[in-house]
Amino acid sequence: MSTIFPKWTNGLPFHMVGGGMTALTLVVGGVWYYFTPAFWEVGYMPKQPGGGFNHQIHAGKLGMDCRYCHSQIEVSAEANIPAVSVCNGCHGENKLQKFENPQHKAKTDFIREAYAADAPIEWHRVHKLPDYVRNFPHSVHLNAGVSCISCHGNVARMPVVWQQESLSMGWCLDCHRNPEPNLVPRAGDPKPGGGVYEDMMTRLFDVEKMKEDPAAVAAQGALLYEKRKLAAPENCGACHY
Repeated sequence: MSTIFPKWTNGLPFHMVGGGMTALTLVVGGVWYYFTPAFWEVGYMPKQPGGGFNHQIHAGKLGMDCRYCHSQIEVSAEANIPAVSVCNGCHGENKLQKFENPQHKAKTDFIREAYAADAPIEWHRVHKLPDYVRNFPHSVHLNAGVSCISCHGNVARMPVVWQQESLSMGWCLDCHRNPEPNLVPRAGDPKPGGGVYEDMMTRLFDVEKMKEDPAAVAAQGALLYEKRKLAAPENCGACHY
């Protein structure tokens, strides 16, 4: 008597289970990465109004301190965007002949136009946390010794600022659980060999160079963590409403 199904069908259930498990693993793995801020948000670089703001020139070539424009970051939770009057202080009509050539003037006309109209420049926000997260307290982190470069990258190398880190919950917790590699000296902190440090918080190239030796940075960070009696919170209520 002949069989109804060929012999190879005996293994079909096992192949189906194996194939289903493989497909499920691929789906979970895809969602794990592609549905996260690491994929959707890292590299976000919106087009800014007018000629934009070139951090590579201002913070890099000219060596401007971040706090000249973001003047409230040490005392406020918000990282304020400078008023048009701050921009106009360098790019106003009375500074054109001294600082700007004709080609550069065309790129900065939007500043003078906004200043003359007494209107704000509508910069497009790059870093934005979800609404269910409390505002990132810049003052707390800066006073703890976390440099701008740890969250924003070295913007002094960026012609147009982009989002370098995911700002995901896991990324934040990784730092709270091991903050030492992200702590840098503030003005007055003692040097191991004697003397004191100058303020390192916004000296981005110096911090970048310092971070080339992770072991030394972690060892130094451990001393700073103890000295400042820090206690980075990990409970839900610290960041979520």
